[in-house]
Amino acid sequence: MAGQSRRRHSRVPVGRLERVARISWLAGEIALGGAAESIRRLAGGARSSAESVFVSSGNAERLARRLSSMRGAAMKLGQLLSMEAEDLLPAEVADALAVLRADGDSMPPAQLRGALREAYGRDWQTRFREFDFDPIAAASIGQVHRAVARDGRDLALKVQYPGVAESIESDVENLAMALRISRILPRDADISDLIAEAKRALQQEADYRREAQSLRRYSELLDGDREFAVPGVHDDLTTSGILAMDRVPGLPLEDLCGPEHPPELRDHAATALLGLVLRELFAFRFVQTDPNFANYLWIPEEERIGLLDLGAAREVSASLSSSYASLIRAGMRGDRQALGHVAVEMKLLPPDESAERRAALLDLLELATEPFRHRGPYDFGVSDLPLRAREAATRLAFRHGLRNPPPPDVLFVQRKIGGTFLLCARLRARVDARGLAERTLTSD
Repeated sequence: MAGQSRRRHSRVPVGRLERVARISWLAGEIALGGAAESIRRLAGGARSSAESVFVSSGNAERLARRLSSMRGAAMKLGQLLSMEAEDLLPAEVADALAVLRADGDSMPPAQLRGALREAYGRDWQTRFREFDFDPIAAASIGQVHRAVARDGRDLALKVQYPGVAESIESDVENLAMALRISRILPRDADISDLIAEAKRALQQEADYRREAQSLRRYSELLDGDREFAVPGVHDDLTTSGILAMDRVPGLPLEDLCGPEHPPELRDHAATALLGLVLRELFAFRFVQTDPNFANYLWIPEEERIGLLDLGAAREVSASLSSSYASLIRAGMRGDRQALGHVAVEMKLLPPDESAERRAALLDLLELATEPFRHRGPYDFGVSDLPLRAREAATRLAFRHGLRNPPPPDVLFVQRKIGGTFLLCARLRARVDARGLAERTLTSD
Protein backbone atom coordinates (compact mmCIF):
# COMPACT_ATOMS: atom_id res chain seq x y z
CA MET A 1 0.00 0.00 0.00
CA ALA A 2 1.19 3.52 -0.79
CA GLY A 3 1.94 6.02 1.96
CA GLN A 4 -0.27 8.58 3.62
CA SER A 5 -1.93 11.40 1.69
CA ARG A 6 0.22 14.44 0.88
CA ARG A 7 -2.84 16.56 0.08
CA ARG A 8 -4.32 18.99 2.60
CA HIS A 9 -7.10 17.19 4.39
CA SER A 10 -9.83 17.98 6.90
CA ARG A 11 -12.37 15.82 8.65
CA VAL A 12 -15.78 15.57 7.00
CA PRO A 13 -18.51 16.36 9.57
CA VAL A 14 -20.67 13.25 9.71
CA GLY A 15 -23.53 13.44 12.21
CA ARG A 16 -26.70 15.39 11.44
CA LEU A 17 -26.35 17.55 14.56
CA GLU A 18 -22.74 18.38 13.74
CA ARG A 19 -23.64 19.42 10.19
CA VAL A 20 -26.63 21.51 11.37
CA ALA A 21 -24.35 23.20 13.90
CA ARG A 22 -21.81 24.01 11.16
CA ILE A 23 -24.47 25.64 8.98
CA SER A 24 -25.88 27.57 11.95
CA TRP A 25 -22.37 28.77 12.73
CA LEU A 26 -22.05 29.86 9.09
CA ALA A 27 -25.23 31.97 9.35
CA GLY A 28 -23.87 33.57 12.53
CA GLU A 29 -20.53 34.32 10.88
CA ILE A 30 -22.29 35.99 7.95
CA ALA A 31 -24.44 38.06 10.31
CA LEU A 32 -21.36 39.23 12.24
CA GLY A 33 -19.58 39.93 8.98
CA GLY A 34 -22.53 42.01 7.81
CA ALA A 35 -22.52 44.02 11.05
CA ALA A 36 -18.78 44.67 10.70
CA GLU A 37 -19.23 45.72 7.07
CA SER A 38 -22.03 48.11 8.07
CA ILE A 39 -19.82 49.75 10.70
CA ARG A 40 -16.95 50.02 8.22
CA ARG A 41 -19.14 51.71 5.62
CA LEU A 42 -20.69 54.10 8.12
CA ALA A 43 -17.24 55.06 9.38
CA GLY A 44 -16.26 55.79 5.82
CA GLY A 45 -19.35 57.92 5.24
CA ALA A 46 -20.87 55.46 2.78
CA ARG A 47 -24.59 54.73 2.66
CA SER A 48 -25.74 51.23 1.86
CA SER A 49 -28.88 49.16 2.01
CA ALA A 50 -29.43 46.70 4.85
CA GLU A 51 -29.09 43.80 2.43
CA SER A 52 -25.94 44.93 0.63
CA VAL A 53 -23.73 44.64 3.72
CA PHE A 54 -24.39 40.90 3.81
CA VAL A 55 -22.97 40.33 0.33
CA SER A 56 -19.51 41.77 0.90
CA SER A 57 -16.48 39.94 -0.46
CA GLY A 58 -15.54 38.96 3.10
CA ASN A 59 -18.86 37.23 3.71
CA ALA A 60 -18.71 35.57 0.33
CA GLU A 61 -15.29 34.12 1.17
CA ARG A 62 -16.58 32.91 4.57
CA LEU A 63 -19.46 31.17 2.83
CA ALA A 64 -17.19 29.43 0.31
CA ARG A 65 -14.67 28.39 2.98
CA ARG A 66 -17.30 26.84 5.26
CA LEU A 67 -19.07 25.01 2.45
CA SER A 68 -15.76 23.64 1.21
CA SER A 69 -14.95 22.23 4.66
CA MET A 70 -18.39 20.61 4.98
CA ARG A 71 -18.40 18.95 1.55
CA GLY A 72 -21.43 16.79 0.82
CA ALA A 73 -24.73 18.34 -0.20
CA ALA A 74 -23.91 21.73 1.33
CA MET A 75 -20.83 22.13 -0.87
CA LYS A 76 -22.64 20.69 -3.89
CA LEU A 77 -25.52 23.14 -3.53
CA GLY A 78 -22.96 25.95 -3.41
CA GLN A 79 -21.50 24.63 -6.67
CA LEU A 80 -24.95 24.47 -8.27
CA LEU A 81 -25.75 28.03 -7.21
CA SER A 82 -22.40 29.28 -8.50
CA MET A 83 -22.89 27.71 -11.94
CA GLU A 84 -26.56 27.83 -12.74
CA ALA A 85 -28.14 30.49 -10.58
CA GLU A 86 -25.82 33.45 -11.02
CA ASP A 87 -28.91 35.56 -11.65
CA LEU A 88 -29.91 34.82 -8.03
CA LEU A 89 -26.59 35.89 -6.55
CA PRO A 90 -24.55 39.10 -6.40
CA ALA A 91 -21.27 38.93 -8.30
CA GLU A 92 -19.18 38.82 -5.10
CA VAL A 93 -20.95 35.66 -3.93
CA ALA A 94 -20.99 33.92 -7.33
CA ASP A 95 -17.27 34.60 -7.79
CA ALA A 96 -16.39 33.31 -4.30
CA LEU A 97 -18.49 30.18 -4.74
CA ALA A 98 -16.67 29.46 -7.99
CA VAL A 99 -13.73 28.15 -5.90
CA LEU A 100 -16.01 25.26 -4.87
CA ARG A 101 -15.71 23.91 -8.40
CA ALA A 102 -11.98 23.35 -7.90
CA ASP A 103 -10.31 20.48 -6.10
CA GLY A 104 -11.15 20.40 -2.39
CA ASP A 105 -9.65 18.99 0.79
CA SER A 106 -9.45 15.25 1.17
CA MET A 107 -10.70 13.38 4.22
CA PRO A 108 -8.11 12.22 6.77
CA PRO A 109 -6.69 8.71 6.35
CA ALA A 110 -8.66 7.44 9.37
CA GLN A 111 -11.97 8.43 7.76
CA LEU A 112 -10.87 6.98 4.44
CA ARG A 113 -10.01 3.66 6.05
CA GLY A 114 -13.38 3.66 7.78
CA ALA A 115 -15.16 4.16 4.44
CA LEU A 116 -13.19 1.31 2.89
CA ARG A 117 -13.96 -1.01 5.82
CA GLU A 118 -17.64 -0.09 5.56
CA ALA A 119 -17.69 -1.03 1.88
CA TYR A 120 -15.37 -4.06 1.76
CA GLY A 121 -15.02 -5.33 5.31
CA ARG A 122 -12.12 -5.30 7.77
CA ASP A 123 -9.84 -7.12 5.34
CA TRP A 124 -10.33 -4.55 2.57
CA GLN A 125 -6.57 -4.42 1.86
CA THR A 126 -6.62 -8.01 0.59
CA ARG A 127 -8.59 -6.88 -2.46
CA PHE A 128 -5.74 -4.71 -3.72
CA ARG A 129 -2.15 -5.13 -4.75
CA GLU A 130 -1.66 -1.36 -4.43
CA PHE A 131 -3.73 1.48 -2.96
CA ASP A 132 -2.59 5.11 -3.11
CA PHE A 133 -3.84 7.11 -0.12
CA ASP A 134 -3.08 10.36 -1.93
CA PRO A 135 -6.28 11.06 -3.92
CA ILE A 136 -6.23 11.89 -7.59
CA ALA A 137 -9.11 14.31 -6.99
CA ALA A 138 -11.32 15.46 -4.13
CA ALA A 139 -14.75 16.98 -4.76
CA SER A 140 -18.06 17.57 -2.97
CA ILE A 141 -19.47 14.03 -2.78
CA GLY A 142 -16.30 11.94 -2.69
CA GLN A 143 -12.63 11.61 -3.60
CA VAL A 144 -10.84 9.45 -6.16
CA HIS A 145 -7.91 7.10 -5.49
CA ARG A 146 -5.69 5.07 -7.77
CA ALA A 147 -5.57 1.37 -6.92
CA VAL A 148 -4.38 -1.87 -8.48
CA ALA A 149 -6.58 -4.90 -7.89
CA ARG A 150 -5.12 -8.24 -6.89
CA ASP A 151 -5.46 -9.45 -10.47
CA GLY A 152 -3.61 -6.41 -11.85
CA ARG A 153 -6.51 -4.24 -13.00
CA ASP A 154 -5.55 -0.54 -12.93
CA LEU A 155 -8.43 1.22 -11.15
CA ALA A 156 -9.78 4.59 -10.14
CA LEU A 157 -11.90 4.24 -6.97
CA LYS A 158 -14.36 6.99 -6.18
CA VAL A 159 -14.88 6.82 -2.40
CA GLN A 160 -17.90 8.64 -1.00
CA TYR A 161 -17.49 10.81 2.09
CA PRO A 162 -19.08 9.30 5.22
CA GLY A 163 -22.58 10.51 6.00
CA VAL A 164 -23.07 12.37 2.71
CA ALA A 165 -26.08 10.39 1.50
CA GLU A 166 -27.85 10.61 4.88
CA SER A 167 -27.33 14.37 5.23
CA ILE A 168 -28.66 15.55 1.85
CA GLU A 169 -32.18 16.47 2.99
CA SER A 170 -31.10 18.44 6.07
CA ASP A 171 -28.04 20.02 4.39
CA VAL A 172 -30.04 21.48 1.52
CA GLU A 173 -32.90 22.72 3.71
CA ASN A 174 -30.64 24.24 6.35
CA LEU A 175 -28.29 25.88 3.87
CA ALA A 176 -31.20 27.43 1.96
CA MET A 177 -32.56 28.78 5.26
CA ALA A 178 -29.14 30.16 6.22
CA LEU A 179 -28.81 31.94 2.88
CA ARG A 180 -32.23 33.51 3.33
CA ILE A 181 -31.63 34.56 6.93
CA SER A 182 -28.29 36.09 5.95
CA ARG A 183 -30.01 37.83 2.99
CA ILE A 184 -27.54 36.48 0.46
CA LEU A 185 -30.51 35.20 -1.58
CA PRO A 186 -33.07 37.82 -2.65
CA ARG A 187 -36.13 37.80 -0.40
CA ASP A 188 -38.54 37.47 -3.32
CA ALA A 189 -36.71 34.47 -4.80
CA ASP A 190 -38.91 31.38 -4.82
CA ILE A 191 -36.34 28.59 -5.10
CA SER A 192 -38.55 25.83 -3.72
CA ASP A 193 -38.55 23.94 -7.03
CA LEU A 194 -34.77 24.32 -7.32
CA ILE A 195 -34.33 23.06 -3.75
CA ALA A 196 -36.55 20.03 -4.40
CA GLU A 197 -34.69 19.25 -7.63
CA ALA A 198 -31.30 19.74 -5.93
CA LYS A 199 -32.26 17.15 -3.31
CA ARG A 200 -33.35 14.67 -5.98
CA ALA A 201 -30.24 15.23 -8.09
CA LEU A 202 -27.91 14.94 -5.10
CA GLN A 203 -29.55 11.72 -3.93
CA GLN A 204 -28.95 10.30 -7.40
CA GLU A 205 -25.34 11.51 -7.45
CA ALA A 206 -24.72 9.86 -4.08
CA ASP A 207 -25.86 6.49 -5.45
CA TYR A 208 -22.72 5.13 -7.08
CA ARG A 209 -24.49 2.05 -8.42
CA ARG A 210 -26.74 4.39 -10.40
CA GLU A 211 -23.67 6.23 -11.72
CA ALA A 212 -22.22 2.87 -12.77
CA GLN A 213 -25.36 2.28 -14.84
CA SER A 214 -25.00 5.75 -16.39
CA LEU A 215 -21.37 5.03 -17.30
CA ARG A 216 -22.39 1.82 -19.05
CA ARG A 217 -25.20 3.57 -20.89
CA TYR A 218 -22.96 6.44 -21.98
CA SER A 219 -20.31 3.99 -23.12
CA GLU A 220 -22.91 2.33 -25.36
CA LEU A 221 -24.07 5.68 -26.75
CA LEU A 222 -20.47 6.56 -27.66
CA ASP A 223 -19.48 3.09 -28.82
CA GLY A 224 -16.94 3.43 -31.63
CA ASP A 225 -16.60 7.21 -31.13
CA ARG A 226 -13.09 8.45 -31.95
CA GLU A 227 -13.34 11.67 -29.92
CA PHE A 228 -14.22 10.36 -26.45
CA ALA A 229 -13.34 7.57 -24.04
CA VAL A 230 -15.58 6.40 -21.19
CA PRO A 231 -14.06 4.33 -18.34
CA GLY A 232 -15.38 0.82 -17.83
CA VAL A 233 -17.04 -0.19 -14.55
CA HIS A 234 -15.83 -3.02 -12.29
CA ASP A 235 -18.94 -4.42 -10.62
CA ASP A 236 -17.10 -6.70 -8.19
CA LEU A 237 -15.58 -3.67 -6.43
CA THR A 238 -18.50 -1.24 -6.84
CA THR A 239 -20.92 -0.55 -3.97
CA SER A 240 -23.42 2.22 -3.23
CA GLY A 241 -20.53 4.16 -1.65
CA ILE A 242 -17.56 3.21 -3.84
CA LEU A 243 -17.42 3.30 -7.65
CA ALA A 244 -14.66 1.21 -9.22
CA MET A 245 -13.70 2.29 -12.76
CA ASP A 246 -10.87 1.90 -15.21
CA ARG A 247 -8.20 4.47 -14.52
CA VAL A 248 -7.97 6.77 -17.52
CA PRO A 249 -4.38 8.03 -17.89
CA GLY A 250 -4.27 11.52 -19.27
CA LEU A 251 -3.66 15.22 -18.73
CA PRO A 252 -5.99 17.82 -17.23
CA LEU A 253 -7.89 19.41 -20.10
CA GLU A 254 -6.56 22.83 -19.08
CA ASP A 255 -3.04 21.65 -19.98
CA LEU A 256 -4.02 22.18 -23.62
CA CYS A 257 -3.70 25.91 -22.89
CA GLY A 258 0.07 25.46 -22.51
CA PRO A 259 2.44 26.85 -25.18
CA GLU A 260 3.49 23.34 -26.20
CA HIS A 261 0.02 22.69 -27.66
CA PRO A 262 -1.07 24.41 -30.90
CA PRO A 263 -4.30 26.47 -31.00
CA GLU A 264 -5.75 23.97 -33.48
CA LEU A 265 -5.70 21.29 -30.79
CA ARG A 266 -7.66 23.49 -28.40
CA ASP A 267 -10.13 24.30 -31.17
CA HIS A 268 -10.50 20.58 -31.91
CA ALA A 269 -11.15 19.67 -28.26
CA ALA A 270 -13.64 22.50 -27.71
CA THR A 271 -15.48 21.66 -30.93
CA ALA A 272 -15.78 18.04 -29.79
CA LEU A 273 -17.12 19.12 -26.38
CA LEU A 274 -19.73 21.50 -27.78
CA GLY A 275 -20.72 18.95 -30.41
CA LEU A 276 -21.20 16.38 -27.66
CA VAL A 277 -23.56 18.72 -25.80
CA LEU A 278 -25.74 19.01 -28.89
CA ARG A 279 -25.75 15.23 -29.37
CA GLU A 280 -26.66 14.74 -25.72
CA LEU A 281 -29.55 17.17 -26.00
CA PHE A 282 -30.99 16.23 -29.38
CA ALA A 283 -29.83 12.68 -30.18
CA PHE A 284 -29.24 10.93 -26.84
CA ARG A 285 -31.68 12.99 -24.72
CA PHE A 286 -29.34 12.00 -21.90
CA VAL A 287 -27.15 14.83 -20.59
CA GLN A 288 -24.22 14.86 -18.20
CA THR A 289 -25.10 18.18 -16.54
CA ASP A 290 -21.82 18.96 -14.74
CA PRO A 291 -19.35 20.59 -17.18
CA ASN A 292 -16.56 20.93 -14.61
CA PHE A 293 -13.03 20.95 -16.04
CA ALA A 294 -12.10 18.20 -13.57
CA ASN A 295 -14.58 15.85 -15.27
CA TYR A 296 -12.50 15.73 -18.47
CA LEU A 297 -9.02 14.45 -19.31
CA TRP A 298 -6.98 14.79 -22.49
CA ILE A 299 -5.49 11.46 -23.59
CA PRO A 300 -2.49 12.48 -25.75
CA GLU A 301 -1.70 9.02 -27.15
CA GLU A 302 -5.23 8.63 -28.52
CA GLU A 303 -6.04 12.35 -29.00
CA ARG A 304 -9.32 11.72 -27.23
CA ILE A 305 -11.14 13.26 -24.29
CA GLY A 306 -11.81 11.05 -21.29
CA LEU A 307 -15.24 11.52 -19.69
CA LEU A 308 -14.81 10.78 -15.99
CA ASP A 309 -18.00 11.62 -14.13
CA LEU A 310 -21.56 10.58 -14.96
CA GLY A 311 -23.04 11.18 -11.51
CA ALA A 312 -24.97 14.22 -12.75
CA ALA A 313 -26.35 12.52 -15.88
CA ARG A 314 -30.08 12.97 -16.37
CA GLU A 315 -32.79 12.26 -18.89
CA VAL A 316 -34.10 15.08 -21.07
CA SER A 317 -37.73 14.89 -22.08
CA ALA A 318 -38.71 14.97 -25.74
CA SER A 319 -40.62 18.21 -25.13
CA LEU A 320 -37.62 19.96 -23.53
CA SER A 321 -35.34 18.74 -26.32
CA SER A 322 -37.79 20.10 -28.89
CA SER A 323 -38.03 23.43 -27.04
CA TYR A 324 -34.25 23.81 -27.02
CA ALA A 325 -34.15 23.05 -30.74
CA SER A 326 -36.68 25.84 -31.29
CA LEU A 327 -34.72 28.16 -28.99
CA ILE A 328 -31.44 27.62 -30.85
CA ARG A 329 -33.11 27.96 -34.27
CA ALA A 330 -34.77 31.23 -33.21
CA GLY A 331 -31.45 32.47 -31.83
CA MET A 332 -29.65 31.57 -35.06
CA ARG A 333 -32.19 33.64 -37.02
CA GLY A 334 -32.10 36.51 -34.54
CA ASP A 335 -35.89 36.19 -34.28
CA ARG A 336 -36.91 37.87 -31.00
CA GLN A 337 -40.59 37.12 -31.54
CA ALA A 338 -39.87 33.41 -31.88
CA LEU A 339 -37.59 33.57 -28.83
CA GLY A 340 -40.51 35.02 -26.90
CA HIS A 341 -42.81 32.18 -27.94
CA VAL A 342 -40.23 29.58 -26.90
CA ALA A 343 -39.62 31.37 -23.59
CA VAL A 344 -43.32 31.09 -22.76
CA GLU A 345 -43.33 27.44 -23.84
CA MET A 346 -40.33 26.71 -21.57
CA LYS A 347 -41.99 28.61 -18.68
CA LEU A 348 -39.24 31.17 -18.63
CA LEU A 349 -41.88 33.86 -19.16
CA PRO A 350 -45.52 33.97 -18.12
CA PRO A 351 -47.80 34.94 -21.03
CA ASP A 352 -48.83 38.16 -19.25
CA GLU A 353 -45.29 39.35 -18.45
CA SER A 354 -44.64 43.09 -18.46
CA ALA A 355 -43.06 44.50 -21.62
CA GLU A 356 -40.00 45.73 -19.71
CA ARG A 357 -39.21 42.39 -18.06
CA ARG A 358 -40.01 40.49 -21.25
CA ALA A 359 -37.48 42.61 -23.14
CA ALA A 360 -34.84 42.02 -20.44
CA LEU A 361 -35.29 38.24 -20.63
CA LEU A 362 -35.17 38.24 -24.43
CA ASP A 363 -31.92 40.21 -24.24
CA LEU A 364 -30.53 37.43 -22.03
CA LEU A 365 -31.72 34.68 -24.40
CA GLU A 366 -30.11 36.46 -27.35
CA LEU A 367 -26.82 36.41 -25.45
CA ALA A 368 -27.30 32.73 -24.57
CA THR A 369 -27.63 31.87 -28.27
CA GLU A 370 -25.01 34.31 -29.59
CA PRO A 371 -22.38 31.66 -30.50
CA PHE A 372 -24.99 29.81 -32.58
CA ARG A 373 -25.98 33.01 -34.38
CA HIS A 374 -22.40 33.86 -35.40
CA ARG A 375 -21.36 32.71 -38.89
CA GLY A 376 -18.03 30.92 -38.96
CA PRO A 377 -15.80 30.11 -35.98
CA TYR A 378 -16.85 31.95 -32.81
CA ASP A 379 -13.79 33.11 -30.87
CA PHE A 380 -14.67 32.21 -27.28
CA GLY A 381 -11.20 33.29 -26.14
CA VAL A 382 -11.67 36.99 -26.95
CA SER A 383 -15.43 37.20 -26.41
CA ASP A 384 -16.77 39.02 -23.35
CA LEU A 385 -19.98 36.98 -23.56
CA PRO A 386 -19.76 35.65 -19.95
CA LEU A 387 -19.49 39.21 -18.59
CA ARG A 388 -22.37 40.50 -20.74
CA ALA A 389 -24.53 37.52 -19.77
CA ARG A 390 -23.77 38.07 -16.06
CA GLU A 391 -24.69 41.76 -16.32
CA ALA A 392 -27.92 40.96 -18.19
CA ALA A 393 -28.90 38.30 -15.64
CA THR A 394 -28.20 40.70 -12.75
CA ARG A 395 -30.34 43.40 -14.37
CA LEU A 396 -33.15 40.91 -14.88
CA ALA A 397 -33.06 39.72 -11.27
CA PHE A 398 -32.40 42.90 -9.34
CA ARG A 399 -33.77 45.69 -11.52
CA HIS A 400 -36.84 44.01 -13.00
CA GLY A 401 -37.59 41.61 -10.14
CA LEU A 402 -36.69 37.96 -9.88
CA ARG A 403 -40.16 36.45 -9.58
CA ASN A 404 -39.73 32.69 -10.15
CA PRO A 405 -36.47 31.12 -11.31
CA PRO A 406 -36.59 28.97 -14.47
CA PRO A 407 -37.84 25.38 -14.10
CA PRO A 408 -35.16 23.09 -12.64
CA ASP A 409 -34.90 20.88 -15.73
CA VAL A 410 -34.13 23.98 -17.80
CA LEU A 411 -31.55 25.16 -15.26
CA PHE A 412 -29.69 21.85 -15.34
CA VAL A 413 -29.54 21.76 -19.14
CA GLN A 414 -28.57 25.43 -19.30
CA ARG A 415 -25.86 24.68 -16.77
CA LYS A 416 -24.35 22.24 -19.27
CA ILE A 417 -24.62 24.57 -22.26
CA GLY A 418 -23.37 27.67 -20.43
CA GLY A 419 -20.69 25.69 -18.64
CA THR A 420 -19.44 24.28 -21.95
CA PHE A 421 -19.25 27.82 -23.35
CA LEU A 422 -17.03 28.63 -20.35
CA LEU A 423 -14.87 25.57 -21.08
CA CYS A 424 -14.45 26.82 -24.65
CA ALA A 425 -13.50 30.26 -23.30
CA ARG A 426 -10.95 28.77 -20.87
CA LEU A 427 -9.43 26.84 -23.78
CA ARG A 428 -9.29 30.10 -25.78
CA ALA A 429 -10.90 28.15 -28.61
CA ARG A 430 -12.53 29.08 -31.90
CA VAL A 431 -15.57 26.92 -32.58
CA ASP A 432 -18.09 26.96 -35.44
CA ALA A 433 -21.04 26.64 -33.06
CA ARG A 434 -23.54 27.54 -35.77
CA GLY A 435 -22.22 24.85 -38.09
CA LEU A 436 -22.39 22.27 -35.30
CA ALA A 437 -25.99 23.24 -34.51
CA GLU A 438 -27.06 23.20 -38.16
CA ARG A 439 -25.64 19.72 -38.71
CA THR A 440 -27.09 18.34 -35.46
CA LEU A 441 -30.55 19.84 -35.89
CA THR A 442 -30.70 18.80 -39.54
CA SER A 443 -29.95 15.18 -38.63
CA ASP A 444 -32.31 15.27 -35.64
